[in-house]
Amino acid sequence: MKQLYATLALLAALSAPAQGQTPASATRLIVRLNDDLSPTASPAVLAAKTQALERLNRRHGAKLAQPLNPGRPQQRTTAAPAMYLISLPAGADAQQAMRDYQQSGLFRYVELDAAGEGGGVQGVVPNDALYNRQWSLKNTGTFSLSAARAGADIAMEDGWAITRGDSSVTVAIIDSGCKLDHPEFAQRIWRNRQEIAGNGLDDDGNGYIDDVRGWNFANNNNDPTDDHGHGTNVTGIVGASGNNAVGYAGVNWACKLMVCKGLDARNNGFYSWWTSAIYYAVNNGARVINMSLGGLSASQATQDAVDYAAQRGVVVVACMMNTNTSTPYYPAALTGVVAVGSTDPNDARSSPFFWSGSSGSNYGAHLSVVAPGNYIYGLNHLSNTNYGSYWGGTSQATPHVAGLVSLLLTLRPQLTATQVKTTLQATADDRVGKPTEDLAGWDQYYGFGRVNAARALTSVVTGTARPQVPASALQVFPNPARNQLTVTTTDARLLHRDVQLFNSLGQLVYRQALATATVQLPLALPPGAYWLTVAGTGRQLIIE
Repeated sequence: MKQLYATLALLAALSAPAQGQTPASATRLIVRLNDDLSPTASPAVLAAKTQALERLNRRHGAKLAQPLNPGRPQQRTTAAPAMYLISLPAGADAQQAMRDYQQSGLFRYVELDAAGEGGGVQGVVPNDALYNRQWSLKNTGTFSLSAARAGADIAMEDGWAITRGDSSVTVAIIDSGCKLDHPEFAQRIWRNRQEIAGNGLDDDGNGYIDDVRGWNFANNNNDPTDDHGHGTNVTGIVGASGNNAVGYAGVNWACKLMVCKGLDARNNGFYSWWTSAIYYAVNNGARVINMSLGGLSASQATQDAVDYAAQRGVVVVACMMNTNTSTPYYPAALTGVVAVGSTDPNDARSSPFFWSGSSGSNYGAHLSVVAPGNYIYGLNHLSNTNYGSYWGGTSQATPHVAGLVSLLLTLRPQLTATQVKTTLQATADDRVGKPTEDLAGWDQYYGFGRVNAARALTSVVTGTARPQVPASALQVFPNPARNQLTVTTTDARLLHRDVQLFNSLGQLVYRQALATATVQLPLALPPGAYWLTVAGTGRQLIIE
């Protein structure tokens, strides 16, 4: 194993880090070493595998083997997956390279380093009042840019009566960076106290040199300053300092904000950047990770990183994206993520957003909750005094939820990632949107509903949140099915709720009440993959 790691390290030493690459500029692979490559393996076996890897690298012209989770393993309670980014020359046959690396027997998996983008778009308006622009926190029913309804907010003022947060909780924002010197973030930016600034050394051994204020994964340096604007807006929604007589109020007024730049100046990013940023955030003490970004490709590497976070009590919150379809975007569609959709000032699902008639908050079987996300005023990445810009997207809905999660963890730091997600879902406001979309219980357009900060915070104080129904409480057979399906539940909370069947496009194709513990469903549907759900507890179903 030591020889194998040495080979990977040698590749990194022979080539400069991949700085400033755009999502379309290189062919990149993410690989995870087999877990059974043990240091106790014989030298002959290690030598053979090292030689095989060297031959592969020469054949495909590999120039870089960059660890996605660097640092000394002994710093962690348990070892993280050994993942690397391998860069191939332009024009390389990526599919053949994937096959060759996978067939080498060295790797648990090999996948393309996919690309994605941020999920919000900016607009500009004249300079009006400030806090009364923040309809998402307190909606009086009057808003200059859109139809509004009183109470179509996250009940934040009542939530602040319970807690406004404190510095014990760190929220990591994986985005385009942040305007680090903005007065709204004074004394709020997370600092790595184990690192000595400017000495050119990795003082704490976490794999990053001089990472005093976070890390720029897009350019592989220690300056996560925002060069786009998306990240500053998102960071402000989470944690702009409140009650300071200027600007806007974030959801959490006191948490630490860890800046992980995972999007470039064009608001694009590689999955490898995001995956590395998740590990960085977890290993450096974040309890919440906001990911207002997404891409179309599923990724086992990113799923492994999300699992790593959840196992350590870190909650990952991600946006559904804005194409007004049920198309899954990642990381929102990964297991364990709190997936967030967007609502308007009148509680309608954002469809469209102000910036495009064809846009809209995505929906589907993986949606957890929704939050306000259209016409969201915020901070500017180029000015400390310009408060006139607003944004719209599920990117803006997501930090409302991430900020709320940080408040929950302020009150109850022992909560697990699953318990936090359950609390958000159990205390959300249901049936607040369009009656044709926002159905009783979970539905594909609003999830469990619009988050309610006051109810969520009250529930963790009083212990009144409803436990989530476990997946084992719903049984579906046979699966695959043909003409008839039997659905059985062992949990009374599912009784009299609708059995809903969605096709691969996210369209509701069948509904029947679960009137008794066991019901028979006649099937007259085309063959294919479907998703069956009852109150958010679901199963994939194959119809033959």
